[in-house]
Amino acid sequence: MVRAAVAGIGGRMGSRIAQILKEEDGIQLVGGFERAGHPAVGQDVSSITGGAPTGLLVSGSFQELPGPVDVVIDFTTADASLANLQAAAERKPAMVIGSTGFTPPMLEKARSLARSIPCVLAPNMSVGVNVLFKVVEELTRLLGPAYDVEIVETHHRFKKDAPSGTALRLAEAAAAARGRRLEEVGVFERHGLIGERPEGAIGVQTLRGGDVVGEHTVLFAGMGERIEVTHRAHSRDNFARGAVHAAKWVVTQPPGLYDMQDVLKLR
Repeated sequence: MVRAAVAGIGGRMGSRIAQILKEEDGIQLVGGFERAGHPAVGQDVSSITGGAPTGLLVSGSFQELPGPVDVVIDFTTADASLANLQAAAERKPAMVIGSTGFTPPMLEKARSLARSIPCVLAPNMSVGVNVLFKVVEELTRLLGPAYDVEIVETHHRFKKDAPSGTALRLAEAAAAARGRRLEEVGVFERHGLIGERPEGAIGVQTLRGGDVVGEHTVLFAGMGERIEVTHRAHSRDNFARGAVHAAKWVVTQPPGLYDMQDVLKLR
């Protein structure tokens, strides 16, 4: 039985992951923690997952988790996840990180810490989205440079980072298919008299509003036709179930930094 703890267990994603852990075979919830001062700290986890009291209390930090833990699932923030990964490298549980907003230096730090423990770090743990990454890369390659690539992503009003990690990953897949780096060809804002579209540019545009769980459209625009591929998330359950699947997978792996392409054997 895999023993799992949830970082940010009182949040939108953390609470749903904790609930799904109660339903999943082969893995069990043995702890959860929140930032100091969060109202969930010290409460029985049943206040989050429902059901009868368990005697398992929400901790105020990673270090306060009780008993042995095999894997920590973390959908908090990039800064918090990196700090938790540092703690995990010392305590030695595996990690699954679904936080977004990592900068290149932060990713390099995560890669360094993952030399000590196995860690899955992915901007989106949905099976459908991870298949979409592969489809976009292949379509970009097949259609060639005559087709312009534009990505539009929409999320709820509470999302703090932009563009989404998923949109960036889609753009990176398209750039890689053309043998380029996103830093060279990405266009993230348009305003005013900007002139013609640069050849080879990959546009990424962000929309925020309401309670949209997540929507990503990749548009391949040629002269006289276009192809659009869209993924819409109707609930957070597909992300949470993907994270739990990743947690069961990662505990069997050697140290290193992995993503959902590895978990789903899409490489």
